Amino acid sequence: MLVGFVHGVMNTDNMTISGETIDYGPCAFLDAFDPATVYSSIDAGGRYAYGNQPLVAEWNLARLAEALLPLIDDDQEQAIALAVEALGGFRPRYDAAWSAGMAAKLGLPEGLDDAVASPLVDEVLALLAANHVDHTSFFRALGTAARGDDEPVRRLVLDLAAFDDWATRWHAVGPDAVAMDRVNPVYIPRNHLVEEALAAATDGDLAPLHRLLDAVAQPFDERPGLERYAEPAPQDFGAYRTFCGT
Repeated sequence: MLVGFVHGVMNTDNMTISGETIDYGPCAFLDAFDPATVYSSIDAGGRYAYGNQPLVAEWNLARLAEALLPLIDDDQEQAIALAVEALGGFRPRYDAAWSAGMAAKLGLPEGLDDAVASPLVDEVLALLAANHVDHTSFFRALGTAARGDDEPVRRLVLDLAAFDDWATRWHAVGPDAVAMDRVNPVYIPRNHLVEEALAAATDGDLAPLHRLLDAVAQPFDERPGLERYAEPAPQDFGAYRTFCGT
């Protein structure tokens, strides 16, 4: 979630008992930030949209709990009560992990009052969605802003007044640029690059695949010569769809 990953078909058989997702078929990474993003060709209703993934994880765990009821307690009502109690721990744990992850992406100092941190997180995500900003590019450029140069990230946003208002409050808390670079990747398997590599490999040329793998093997380290691997999809790339065979 923190790096914009969309599983595509995050159903019960694609989650382990530990809660980790597996079996990545029609998966992809966000370009423009939008919680409603769906790439999978079979997800017509958006059940597994990017923003729905936490709820789907909770739903999957509930189905697992139902299957385990006979093993939890011989008394069904007691088994249900215990299962519900256990499931109640998922959302707070997820929310805590998400909040901590977003705080790291924004370089917020440890111990920052939640009354300050939460609005910074909520508002920046709303800003990204409203302005259709590239998820990966924004957070990486924000590290440059934390070093004193706002222009690279400002160029990504249409509503400059809203961004500047948010950025003033964000700068005031003293974001840590070095810490941000450790969690905000420069390179991800961008959808247009994945398609490029697949098309070339189908024709017998594995070089684009190897170059892409080299870039994403060290996603946080910016390296000369890999600039195209940090760029969003070209405008003519169009709507993207993934398939179970991917």
